[in-house]
Amino acid sequence: MIRRLMLVAALGSASSAAALDLDAYASLLSAHTAEVEDLATVRVDYAGLVDSAEWAGLVESLAATGPPPPDRRDAHLAFWINAYNILAIDLVRAHYPVAGIKDIGSFLRPVWKRPAGRVGGREVTLDEVEHQILRPLGEPRIHAAIVCASASCPPLRREPYRAETLDSQLDDNTRVWLADPRKGSRVDGDDLEISPILDWFEEDFEASGGVLAFLARHGPEAVRARAARSPAPDLETFSYDWSLNDLATTRR
Repeated sequence: MIRRLMLVAALGSASSAAALDLDAYASLLSAHTAEVEDLATVRVDYAGLVDSAEWAGLVESLAATGPPPPDRRDAHLAFWINAYNILAIDLVRAHYPVAGIKDIGSFLRPVWKRPAGRVGGREVTLDEVEHQILRPLGEPRIHAAIVCASASCPPLRREPYRAETLDSQLDDNTRVWLADPRKGSRVDGDDLEISPILDWFEEDFEASGGVLAFLARHGPEAVRARAARSPAPDLETFSYDWSLNDLATTRR
């Protein structure tokens, strides 16, 4: 908790005169991502970003931008979700080509704990953004929005998250993710098969009634019905595909 407060205070003290260029981010997402039919659902044109001056400008914009204060909840959440996704993409871009994001790290120093970039003038890791900033905010739908560049992740949203539309964007991404029977959720006989993310971060769903309540609220119709019916179903998890959500994969 102390480390989290120190991190938030340090980032909050950075100048917020600059602003993350969401219009540039929107343009880059439109130009360098594509919807696909395979497990990844959305893939990223990392090769096209390697020498992109526009992408470099976006990363510089993030480095110079201090986050909105936590009391501006939706703006704060949207900023950090965008920051996580930009940093994850940029880590891959900086090390491209790689087979998967985990290949950037090692057993002793996984990629999540390596410097991912700068936010508001301070170097951060993906681990810090996810576990010290986003998860403590108590919004379980973040797990449908932050994307660690892998095929089994929820689909990367092809537009920035914005404070004024955050709630509907999070609902939509959660619905789309859980509706995918390959990696979100599905009825399996009398049981449910779910993303391992719902298992790994089970505690994050407790405040809203638990994983089953989350599925009953956001899942596809058959999953909602089974999650709400007694006796409670057993929950099994899909295997997790850590291969890169690289658009070049679909072009080979």
